[in-house]
Amino acid sequence: MSTPKKNTTTKKSLSREKLIALYMDYVLENEESPRSVYKFCKENKLKEEDFYNFFGSFESLQKGIWEQFFDHTDKVLKSSPEFSDFTNREKMLSFYYTFFEMLSANRSYVLLSLKQYESKLKNLEQLKGLRKRVKNFAQEIIKEENETKNLKVLKQSEAIFSEAAWIQLMFLLNFWMDDNSAKFESTDVAIEKSVNTVFDVFDNTPLERVIDFGKFLWKEKMA
Repeated sequence: MSTPKKNTTTKKSLSREKLIALYMDYVLENEESPRSVYKFCKENKLKEEDFYNFFGSFESLQKGIWEQFFDHTDKVLKSSPEFSDFTNREKMLSFYYTFFEMLSANRSYVLLSLKQYESKLKNLEQLKGLRKRVKNFAQEIIKEENETKNLKVLKQSEAIFSEAAWIQLMFLLNFWMDDNSAKFESTDVAIEKSVNTVFDVFDNTPLERVIDFGKFLWKEKMA
């Protein structure tokens, strides 16, 4: 995400996106979150009320950043004429590839934000809004799959699939954070194998993919 220059933002031009960009810029330059809304606003020549017009706290702003990552990914996908004709497996693959391209473009911020506190659970609190969006996205995909195949017996699996998609994203996020391969190619492989595994499970042919995926993870862990 591009960031505007400091100290040039006026109340008239301020937007949710610009406020997010200013915050990300601050974190990247200082390697920590601002100490207070007052100091953050003063540095950027804003009034506190300007900040609170968009966010109630830095915590809600942090959640907004991840929601913006998702919203931008969703917008990119749906702007493609071919996306609506993709199979559900292809839609899920496209989502992960695009989402992690977005994260890679903002990798420095993402790594800082997810290592802000010693407690991993506290670091993950900022992902609550993202979790809701990802689960809704995945639920729509499996719902479409059920309706297309008329698999009434699997209709109750929509919630399970959406939760699995979130757990899968968390696994991929951790994998990507530790990925040192050029252009994060290992993450691309992990995305492909994990998505194929999940869909094969729902197609009742899981064994070969699960074994293959397990071997891949073991190889990457031991490399």
